[in-house]
Amino acid sequence: MGQRLVRINQLMRKEISDILHTDYCAETVCITITDVDVAPNLRCARVYFSVIGKGLESREAGKFLRGRASIIREKLNKRIILKYSPKLEFHYDPSFERGSEMIDLMDQVDLADGGASE
Repeated sequence: MGQRLVRINQLMRKEISDILHTDYCAETVCITITDVDVAPNLRCARVYFSVIGKGLESREAGKFLRGRASIIREKLNKRIILKYSPKLEFHYDPSFERGSEMIDLMDQVDLADGGASE
């Protein structure tokens, strides 16, 4: 991936997050934009998001984001000037949830080891 594409990904992640948290602050308080992956031809962008909460909240957040994708795309076009306006596809990113589960498991192991050595 070229350096230009990396910079575009970072800029789009920042701007989409800013749009969500300024224009839709009440609805997106628990949504975090974790990553953006723009296609090399700039026609499509996969936007990955994470949600504080369980499965139901992630489905509702995905539905909310997909329903407003065209509005977010229009606002993004006013902030970022590119040759093409990438179509936004929102995808849930479960990595934070898995990371939290791993930390909980490690804490359990630490507690079990601490209790056995005493």
